[in-house]
Amino acid sequence: MSKIDIRTISITDLNTDAIVNAANEMLLAGGGVCGAIFRAAGRSQLQAACSAIGHCDTGSAVITPGFSLKARHVIHAVGPRWSGGSRGEAELLASAYRRSLELATEHGCRSIGFPLISAGIFGYPLADAWKVALKTCCGYLAEGHQIGIVFAVLDERNAELGREILRYVAPAGLQRP
Repeated sequence: MSKIDIRTISITDLNTDAIVNAANEMLLAGGGVCGAIFRAAGRSQLQAACSAIGHCDTGSAVITPGFSLKARHVIHAVGPRWSGGSRGEAELLASAYRRSLELATEHGCRSIGFPLISAGIFGYPLADAWKVALKTCCGYLAEGHQIGIVFAVLDERNAELGREILRYVAPAGLQRP
């Protein structure tokens, strides 16, 4: 059975089939998680692959090779910028997670590593970002999909918040650490 794990680790250090980049719509290298992934993958190669795709709508995701990463694939998911919660942010964020999981499944991935999408420079409140992320991932697993999901965060306090929320949103039978 698949499970959800939350670790205090750099996403670039995960040994998963795919990792998710918290991307922008233009698929350009940025700072934070995005910058770390581009540096570890090989900035010029990853940017060339992203430039060939050109664009990704908010709430969606696209996939590229992982190049120099341990992961075979990078899934570039565009989450929403926080605008107070009344502009469909939760739905767009859930859609970005869902599309990432679908792409991973379509490409034969048995494991995927996520950052907490939109919770950095896009300003999504942490607890709300965790709830959307974990509910979406739990829902995907509850449909019978077999994929290991790891959330990689750099702060132990943030990881503990995620674990606490996971205890409340995970359906019965979902393995969790």
